[in-house]
Amino acid sequence: MKLIETVEACCPVVQQEPLEPVAADRIASAFKVLSDPARLRLLTMIAGNAETCVCDLAEAVGLSQPTVSHHLKVLNDAGFVTRQKRGTWAYYHLVPEALSILRAALTPA
Repeated sequence: MKLIETVEACCPVVQQEPLEPVAADRIASAFKVLSDPARLRLLTMIAGNAETCVCDLAEAVGLSQPTVSHHLKVLNDAGFVTRQKRGTWAYYHLVPEALSILRAALTPA
């Protein structure tokens, strides 16, 4: 089964010049972080709110709280979200600039 369908017979060139090796490594690492379905689901849930408590995420995605915390740590370490601790709970916010970098890498020149 194809996951992505193309509409046009020919796709536009994404970049005129190939990415520099360092940039390619950083962007590939970012996509690797997002290649996990649980992380992608968590990121989209956080993106849909101004802030999201870890306590709300575990139940919504059907994973244990330690598993969700692990995935959120990976997203935080990669720079996709920021974390703010309030008492015993942690609240997460999307870092829009992180997604902009990925979008720019895939936008036709």
